[in-house]
Amino acid sequence: MDTLDAIALARSLIDIDSTTGREQAAGEWLASALQDLGYHVVRQPVADGRFNVFARIDGPSVVLSTHFDCVPPFFPSDLRDGLLFGRGSCDAKGILACQLAAAQRMRAAGERRVGLLFVVGEERGSDGATVANAAAPGSCRFLINGEPTDNRLGIATRGILRLRLTARGRAAHSAAPEHGDSAIDKLLDALIRMRSIRWPTDPELGTTFYTLGLIEGGIAPNVISPSASAEAMFRIVGSADEILETARQLEPAVTVDEVLRVPMVRLHTIADLPSAVFPFTTDIPLLDRWGTPLLFGPGSFLVAHTDKEHVRIDDMAAAIDRYQQLAASCLSSPLCAGV
Repeated sequence: MDTLDAIALARSLIDIDSTTGREQAAGEWLASALQDLGYHVVRQPVADGRFNVFARIDGPSVVLSTHFDCVPPFFPSDLRDGLLFGRGSCDAKGILACQLAAAQRMRAAGERRVGLLFVVGEERGSDGATVANAAAPGSCRFLINGEPTDNRLGIATRGILRLRLTARGRAAHSAAPEHGDSAIDKLLDALIRMRSIRWPTDPELGTTFYTLGLIEGGIAPNVISPSASAEAMFRIVGSADEILETARQLEPAVTVDEVLRVPMVRLHTIADLPSAVFPFTTDIPLLDRWGTPLLFGPGSFLVAHTDKEHVRIDDMAAAIDRYQQLAASCLSSPLCAGV
């Protein structure tokens, strides 16, 4: 499979809307394409008709993996000025195509120990990775995960901790606020207090930070609000429990409930290859039964999730070569001896 074939495959997959929760059609297309190439394909059921796609020739020692769900909104592929545009072009359908091309080249050279794992749900809770982890083959020693890293190996990635802050009040007529208790005011006071809290730091990953993605509250403009809530997404560099305990300083003005956590990870690197730390989170922490993890992929996460998402064709070509190099390096490891 050459670069042009990989681009064509990526465009076919990009043109199928696989916004998280709607991955069925893309999964069927991908499973069929892999079967046509002669792989043994397993559909791993996840939920609501969605499934992961696991493809192998023999028992894999190294698995190339990424996700094929995407954030909204969907927009189709376009190829211009040496760039491949479209939702998922760099996060992560273009990566998927590069991984398949690398596996095909190694297979053509007689290497049958490279498998492929493509999962659903990475963008919203990683339910696909959770299912895949329970089905990890005993032969697998290395997992090369694909996310947009500008063709650099990941040294470490942040984890996430998602918290919901909820305030309770008492409804009243807005002309008599003394008879009510504003939940919105309580929530705002708590959020302002959060700004002054010191969060943990790490010498490689930096300081923990958070963003507020959702705020809800109130009934009507002329009613004192009886309830209000906000969701904070922490990008953590250490213990999630430490962040949770620190956030509980905001109680009892608000209640603090955990929604989701994914730990930070440190990754396997290879000497003399470009590498960097990354502030985002991947499926890797939830795929720990698939072996020693590496992280690599073409494209920049800074354009992922935007309306200008794209990947350079030259970077895809380079990534195919580098995935082969990474897989070969892993296969030569003593961990793969006799597998």
